[in-house]
Amino acid sequence: METNGVRLTPEQARSALANTEHVRASAAALSATPWPNWFFITLTLYAAALPITYGGVMADSDWLLPRPAWTGIMLAITAAYGALFVVAAKTWRNKTGVALRFDVLPKRATVPLMAGLPLLLVGAAFAFRVTGRPVWLIAASLISAAVSVGFHLTFVRLHRKTA
Repeated sequence: METNGVRLTPEQARSALANTEHVRASAAALSATPWPNWFFITLTLYAAALPITYGGVMADSDWLLPRPAWTGIMLAITAAYGALFVVAAKTWRNKTGVALRFDVLPKRATVPLMAGLPLLLVGAAFAFRVTGRPVWLIAASLISAAVSVGFHLTFVRLHRKTA
């Protein structure tokens, strides 16, 4: 094997390959590192609040608050979440050199999440609008928070496996 015109011995070549594997394993471990705890908590609170807020916006008539207030709350929490995501991503990238990522999770988990959570959100708000029973929103809120916690724990498990 040659590197920059220098011929390597078989031992040096094996050492270089082992070092490459070590770098790949380190990158995988960082990629699977759980998001910062403060951001995990922010994400979980956002996931829990969104079904109830969306239900308030979709309600047939004013429910607890006027519809414009629910719309304002939804816009405010979405903007706050987006800003905190940007801060978390930048801080994490500066700290680890790796971006916050979903793609290290198994597709068998992320694909149903990407399809299921919007369906849960819209379905709960629609069921609330039709029945007037907030239990749909509360259930969707609890499920959304549980999914957030589940994904965080999956990241933790992946990190332990690759570290």
